[in-house]
Amino acid sequence: MKLSRPISLFLLAFGVWSWFIWITFVKNLIADASGLAFDAAGDPTAYFWVHLVLAGTSFVLGTAIGLIGLRGYLAARKSTGD
Repeated sequence: MKLSRPISLFLLAFGVWSWFIWITFVKNLIADASGLAFDAAGDPTAYFWVHLVLAGTSFVLGTAIGLIGLRGYLAARKSTGD
């Protein structure tokens, strides 16, 4: 299956966006002072672990989707001779 250049760029942008958003979220999660991510003793809570797993999953999916977009873009570029 061939991906068009706009679709490939969209997938690549999605991958980059996913990394940007989730890195920011993980930084905020680690620096959390509201008591959601860490209890009074400073130990991680279930909230922390669930959101860390969500972030990890999003990193993996964002990377995969971004790579698909990159490969599609490079293939589209090669086929047009740019």
